[in-house]
Amino acid sequence: MTLADNKALVRRLFDEVWNTGNVALVDDLLAPDFVDHAAQMGGGDPTRDGFKTQVRLFRTAFPDGRSQIEDLIAEDDRVVARWTDGGTQRGEWMGVPPTGKRVTMSGIDVYRIEQGRIAEFWCSEDELGLLRQLGALQPPE
Repeated sequence: MTLADNKALVRRLFDEVWNTGNVALVDDLLAPDFVDHAAQMGGGDPTRDGFKTQVRLFRTAFPDGRSQIEDLIAEDDRVVARWTDGGTQRGEWMGVPPTGKRVTMSGIDVYRIEQGRIAEFWCSEDELGLLRQLGALQPPE
């Protein structure tokens, strides 16, 4: 696959899975032995099924949620995406009951592509800022 193909694969994940909740596409986009290193750090299921669960949880909490890719950079078998999410919290998220608040969050993902599918995923996102926007944490005085 070319670098353009790898970037298109990641763009599909954002546009056709995260932004719509269409988890039926996950098996086409992620390798069977996919590893979600971000889920491992949080104690979640690091597999394709775990990834589907994360998408469902996000879409339930933020049904109008939209992810916007700000930068998409590819080299060798890696794609890096800098993104911004925005949505209105209508369901529980990270133990926080629905607030009805409109929030934004940013992050950076790294994807490793193997044979036309995403094989590994790492993510760093501003969860602290999100929790502050939801009122779950107060900034220090």
